[in-house]
Amino acid sequence: MESSGPSVGDVVTVSAVRSTVGQKTLMAVSGILLVLFLVAHMIGNLKVFVGAGSFDHYAHWLRAIGAPLLPHSGYLWIQRAVLTAALVAHVWAATALALRARAARPVGYAHRRPVQGSYAARTMRWGGVIILLFAIYHVLDLTTGHLNPVGDRAHPYGNVVADFAPERWYVTLFYTLAVLAVGFHLRHGLFSAVRTLGQRTAAGEQRARLVALLASVGLCAGYLSVPFAVMVGLVG
Repeated sequence: MESSGPSVGDVVTVSAVRSTVGQKTLMAVSGILLVLFLVAHMIGNLKVFVGAGSFDHYAHWLRAIGAPLLPHSGYLWIQRAVLTAALVAHVWAATALALRARAARPVGYAHRRPVQGSYAARTMRWGGVIILLFAIYHVLDLTTGHLNPVGDRAHPYGNVVADFAPERWYVTLFYTLAVLAVGFHLRHGLFSAVRTLGQRTAAGEQRARLVALLASVGLCAGYLSVPFAVMVGLVG
């Protein structure tokens, strides 16, 4: 006889995901996946310093990955689907944890000492909003080309140069704010992910803080080097 309801395994899985530990683990794993993408994307962006030919070849190569098994740009669509799923899972877990923490917060006190980490929590929330808005703009700018002054898919290098031209300083400013938001988000997120995944010793926490700081600074420097290089004429 076929079962008409969810199996015990399904119930356990759903219960685990909805638990605090499960949501923290989901947020950590999805966050690490997004960070790996950011690192790979940054490395690709740095090819702009090699020259137009190298950068354009790299951009076209991304669309040809998996050929002939995958259609043109098939890999990119798979990547976008995975990243979207990771982003949705990350935001859902973060929201659920924030609502749970708020529901468990004691009330009835006229004065309360600031909770340690509240600044980091506010940074994560507002940083997440800035990052989301920037991601939408970035896709419309350098992926679809609708907001790019050139928008030529055949010459991505030219799109980047046109995008961060000196007269478009406001684009570089917005890009800088978004990247700095990513840096703050990454610094706190990496440290939290390491703790969630099992690092609890004092020495381990210090190493985790240092690694999170170095990773966020390195990522910010890598991403910001491109628009500022274009703006001052080193790339063009």
